[in-house]
Amino acid sequence: MAVLPEGLGDAIRGTARDIADVLRAAPDTGLPVPRLTWTVGETAAHLGQANRLMAELAAGHARPYADGTAEGIAAANEEALAAFPERGAGPLADLIADQAEAFLDAVAERDQDEVVRTPLGPLDPAGLGAYLLTHMLGHGYDLARALGRPHMVDRARVELTLPFMVAVMPRVADPAAVAGLRARYRVRLWGGAQFGVTVADGTVTTAHGPVDRPDCTVLTEPVAFLLMALGRVDPVPVMATGRALAWGRRPWLGPRFPGLFTAP
Repeated sequence: MAVLPEGLGDAIRGTARDIADVLRAAPDTGLPVPRLTWTVGETAAHLGQANRLMAELAAGHARPYADGTAEGIAAANEEALAAFPERGAGPLADLIADQAEAFLDAVAERDQDEVVRTPLGPLDPAGLGAYLLTHMLGHGYDLARALGRPHMVDRARVELTLPFMVAVMPRVADPAAVAGLRARYRVRLWGGAQFGVTVADGTVTTAHGPVDRPDCTVLTEPVAFLLMALGRVDPVPVMATGRALAWGRRPWLGPRFPGLFTAP
């Protein structure tokens, strides 16, 4: 039986290749990246390091990385970058693509129910694959924007990130934003994929499917969903242009939903 869901392996390989192609065409890896404090070279170096970390985790190696908090992960990222001086477009493109392949080779040997310890909590191998894809799409988008190239985020790839996105939401909930809130959300992406989120007095639970009697249904275009979730675009213009809609018994909860979480 396949360890990864249908299409996920191809999406990981294709996304890594797309990012490598964007990088190899970069005229200067010292260019700044929008919304980040890193340059193109630093972002690519981080992405290559992250792909290697994911490949090592898939191979069964214990690789403790930070403390699971946004602050801890950011500090670990900076420390890792400082210890890795490569900033050349070609070598980093090769590293990103090669480590994505190493991940696919390693994960194929895992039991599909085996738990893997990751920087954002325990995941099964399918969840780890979705984590890798999510991370590559986020930083691939960053690199494409910085270099004026088309990005590689599309509906099919976004839907393949959902096993990770849904699993990690309770871990990245903003304590201040969810405090005192009781709400049941049904979140649907254009095309049919959906999941449920329940918030109850500071506790967030999720379900890989709809919840009963939702207070608010949020319908969003898939690319916009992922970019909002990763902090790459602001929710207000997305909602203003109709790429995210909300309705139900408490529709006013819709605009509040993106702010309940910090970007993983």
